[in-house]
Amino acid sequence: MLQAILNKVGRFSDADLALLEEQFVRRQFKKNEVLLAEGAICQSVFLVQTGAVYQFAIDDIDENIIDLYTTNDWVMNYQSFVGQKPSVTQIKAYTDCETLELNIFKVHELIETSPVFFQLGKIMEQGMQRIHFFDNALTPQQKYNYLLDTKPQLLQQFPLKMIASYLKITPETLSRVRANY
Repeated sequence: MLQAILNKVGRFSDADLALLEEQFVRRQFKKNEVLLAEGAICQSVFLVQTGAVYQFAIDDIDENIIDLYTTNDWVMNYQSFVGQKPSVTQIKAYTDCETLELNIFKVHELIETSPVFFQLGKIMEQGMQRIHFFDNALTPQQKYNYLLDTKPQLLQQFPLKMIASYLKITPETLSRVRANY
């Protein structure tokens, strides 16, 4: 499974894959357990094995959903991880979940071992592209279509209120868009 996920971002030999797998730490999180607290520096990237995780910022009293993650998704706060600056968002388990954790020190060790591990940066960049995708001028219908095309499993894992927040539309608008299907 891990090789299939990694093949999306580059080519890793069996030896590279074995070396990477040695660096992962299996972590389990209970529902509502925090993976990254606001103000903490993101020291790890997580690969979701089972369950669902979400990233959000508190906007007044509401959770403004930044990203939603399910099985085989990489989870991190990109700006905090890369810049080693305090996170302005939180990452929390939506359900009980199992992850593979790779901390920044292990990433650096891997890169020192072989330049092939620079490809791990593509994983991080892909996450950022998805986060910023909904900030542009797409219509609610286009946003929903994109979600159906790229991450339909989110609709089974998260409530519509969270999906609407993720798409940066109101729950009522999401209901109208869904009524067209």
